[in-house]
Amino acid sequence: MRKDSLQIELRVLTSSDYSAWKIAHLNQNDPLNKWDRAHRKEDLSKTAFNKILKSQKAARDSEKNYTYGIFLKKTGEFCGYVMAMDIVRGITQTAFLGYTLLNQFWGKGIATAAIQKFFKVAFKELELHRLQAGIEPHNKRSLAVARKLKMRREGISKRVVYLRGEWQDLVQFAITSEDCGIKWKGKAKKNY
Repeated sequence: MRKDSLQIELRVLTSSDYSAWKIAHLNQNDPLNKWDRAHRKEDLSKTAFNKILKSQKAARDSEKNYTYGIFLKKTGEFCGYVMAMDIVRGITQTAFLGYTLLNQFWGKGIATAAIQKFFKVAFKELELHRLQAGIEPHNKRSLAVARKLKMRREGISKRVVYLRGEWQDLVQFAITSEDCGIKWKGKAKKNY
């Protein structure tokens, strides 16, 4: 797959995406590293998929998280997710950036393309002002994605998140609407 011909579609999952979602999960490679979170033994039933849809809708309705499926336009293949998590409106209008890419799609520029497209969604449609990402210091692939996206490295947070049974450090990156050339048009609300 040529990176310059990569066309990504981001959209909220619907019940019609079940087949693509299931096939993508069944076609994963064996886990490639300790960050291969997408590769897990999960229930691939229609019932399980409907629970995911319901959970994502509830998170959107409460404005806590917005999750979008990543699809290849040409083939319709489901590749993973990109999301704005733990949204804070108030005076910051910020969220954590998250993404999960099924490992058969790694190394093809899909994560970078999807997140770049997501910046427009986050800053224009969701009216966020800032996205931040915390990446484990040894996760070279995710660090490379943040650099390619020209996210600003803001430092290291020590023992900030509990993962895989222990507290982990995270390298903090951020990007604002202005960094992406998008004038912020939302409203900051004082919540104090």
